[in-house]
Amino acid sequence: MIKHSIIILLTVFLLWGCSDSFDRTNPVEVSVTLALPDDLPDAEFDEGEIQFYNISNGTVTSFSAKPKGVNKASLIPGFYNLSFTTEANTESGRILTIRGSKNGLEITAPANIELPTHATVETDDLIISEIFFTGTLQTSGVQYNGDQYIKLYNNTDHVVYADGLCIFESLFLTTQKFNYTPDIIDEAVSVDAVYAIPGNGTDYPVLPGEELLIADIAIDHKTINPNSFDLSHADFEWYDESSDPKNTDIDNPLVPNLDKWYCYTQTIWQLHNRGFKAYGIFRPQYDSAEFLAGHRYTCDYDQVTIAGSFPMQKTGYWIENSSIVDIVNLSVESVYQWNVCTPRLDCGYAFCGTIDGDKTRYFRAVRRKARLDENGVRIMTKTNDSGKDFNSWVIPSEIELQHSSIDAAGNKSTQQTLDGVNMQ
Repeated sequence: MIKHSIIILLTVFLLWGCSDSFDRTNPVEVSVTLALPDDLPDAEFDEGEIQFYNISNGTVTSFSAKPKGVNKASLIPGFYNLSFTTEANTESGRILTIRGSKNGLEITAPANIELPTHATVETDDLIISEIFFTGTLQTSGVQYNGDQYIKLYNNTDHVVYADGLCIFESLFLTTQKFNYTPDIIDEAVSVDAVYAIPGNGTDYPVLPGEELLIADIAIDHKTINPNSFDLSHADFEWYDESSDPKNTDIDNPLVPNLDKWYCYTQTIWQLHNRGFKAYGIFRPQYDSAEFLAGHRYTCDYDQVTIAGSFPMQKTGYWIENSSIVDIVNLSVESVYQWNVCTPRLDCGYAFCGTIDGDKTRYFRAVRRKARLDENGVRIMTKTNDSGKDFNSWVIPSEIELQHSSIDAAGNKSTQQTLDGVNMQ
C-alpha cells in the first residue's frame, strides 16, 4: 500500500551552547517527513500541531502544521523531543487521533527526520483512572507511607472481568535516559514489578461506570496518621513478604491480595512517590511461571559522569506492547527526559509538583479527565497522551470522598469533583 507522507520543512536556528566544535551562528535546516498510517488512505486529516520540547531547559515551542504545507520554526539550542498531533476523519465517521514522536534528537547539522505516525489504540477493557503516589504528611511534616493507591475504571458499555489483569511498574525512569542495548521499546515495555488480580475469569465483574480501588495497605490509615484516610474498603491490596524484619508489610485479611508475579525489592513495594516511573495494566496470555521463564530482560548502557564513562547493566522483565491495556507515564517537568514506552501507547506524561522533591506534591494525585453523559455516567478521556488525558497535581478522590486532610496542617477537603477539576 502506498504510504501517504507529508513533508514539513523546518528552518531551525541553533546557537549551540554545549561545544565549541559547532557553528553557533549559521542556521540549520531540518526537514521532517510525517509518514501517515497506511491503513487510513481515505481519511481527511485536520491541521495538526508540532511541538519541540527542549530537554536542556524545559521550554516548549509549538505551532500549527498544515498537512500538505511547509512549516518553519526558530528554536533555541538544545536536545529535543519532537511530537506531532492531528485528527483524522474516516469514511465510517470515526474521528481518530494521529500522533507521532521522537525523543532525544540532537541537531547539530542539516538533517532529514522521518517521523512515523499512528492512530490512537482503542481499548475495550479497564483503564487507569487515578494514581495516588505522593502519599500524605503527618502533623510533624514527616512523610507517611502506606496510603498509596491506584484506581481502575470500566469506561466501556458492558461488564469487564478484572480477573487476571496485571499491574506493572516500569524498569526505567522517565527522568533518566540512556542508550539501552538491546532497545526493545517498539516491541515491549521493560518492567521491575508485576502484580496480578486473582480470580478464575468471572470472579470480579466490574460494571460500566464502576471503579476498582487497589491499595498499598488496605487499612484505616487515620489510626496511625490523622492526616491520612481510610482504605479498608479497598477491593484489593498488594502485599509483600519482606526479608527485612524491620521493614514489613501489613496484611488486611478481609481484603484480597494481588498475586505477586515479580518485584525488584526484597522488602515492600511502593509507588515512586515523586513520580519518576510509568504504571500500567496488561492482559497476559501466560501464567506467572511462563512470564518468569521467558520474559527476562537484561540491557547494557554507559553511565557518563564527570569522572568518565562506565559500562552498566540493568535487569528486569518485559511485557509485549500488544498485551498492554493502558499505561501512564509520570514525571516532573524540571527533570523529565523521555517516555519509557512507545508513543503508540503513551506520548505524554502526568505529574505532581513542578520540581524534583517538590514539597507541595503530598496529598495530590493524577486523575483522568471525565465528563457525564446523558445518563449521568462518567465517560473518561483516553487518547494515549497522559499529559492531556489526566488532570495533574489535584486532590485525590478518596480525600474528597472522605473530606480528609489536604495538607500537613490538617485542613480538610470541602468539595467533591468529577475528576479533580470539574464539579459533579
